[in-house]
Amino acid sequence: MDDLLNTLQTILGGSAGRATKAKDICAAIRQAGNYRRVGLYDVTETEVRNIAWSGPGAPAYPNFPLTRGLSSVAIADKKIVVSNDVASDPRYLTAFSSTGSETIVPIMQPGTGKVIGTLDVESDHVNAFREADRQMLETCGKILGERWV
Repeated sequence: MDDLLNTLQTILGGSAGRATKAKDICAAIRQAGNYRRVGLYDVTETEVRNIAWSGPGAPAYPNFPLTRGLSSVAIADKKIVVSNDVASDPRYLTAFSSTGSETIVPIMQPGTGKVIGTLDVESDHVNAFREADRQMLETCGKILGERWV
């Protein structure tokens, strides 16, 4: 995990533009966890908007209402949401029919606690996310909140 956290700090501290940083962050997290897909999203007053992703294909919903999907729960509760069987989870907004598990990490602005983004991590396997994944992804979310791309 230390290698990933150092990589994120390096990316965030670099001179690349926002889109490049976001794409590089997604790729680093995807590789570190061997996940199928990782995306970063901005959160506005009314919607969630994709910034970048790493994995097969563009997101099915690059923008969607703040009230939809697992993201809406993570944003409202300001807590990570792990669904290890999205086919059985009515909150899941189907992006890929082959997704088995999904984790949404709210990215919060330090000091205010306002959710400014989300980290969306998907696997094609059911029960893919363990406690170690949760801890790693929560830590990534905290680092991203400190220096949002």
